[in-house]
Amino acid sequence: MKNPCVYILASSKNGSLYIGVTSDLPSRMVDHRSRKGSKYAAKYQIRRLVWFEDHEDMDSAIQREKSLKRYLRQWKINLIEENNPEWLPLHPETGEFLPFEWS
Repeated sequence: MKNPCVYILASSKNGSLYIGVTSDLPSRMVDHRSRKGSKYAAKYQIRRLVWFEDHEDMDSAIQREKSLKRYLRQWKINLIEENNPEWLPLHPETGEFLPFEWS
């Protein structure tokens, strides 16, 4: 999946959150799992992909990322729980729920 997207990672259900933007979500998830994606995410063990949204271009993805970062925490939680109430890990290419935790 080589297209711009905004994503949210979580350490656990209702845990620490990380919001990012990328043009290659599968590769970015490899970076996060190997603790190279972000110092903040690595420090707080934030590696579970719980939400993502595709965009037509990187400019719109970046604008959405900036908007999400300004939202209150509860709004972000509501966004995640709309489609993923159990905060299950998502496959970065298909968006399907994974039966296991990627680490």
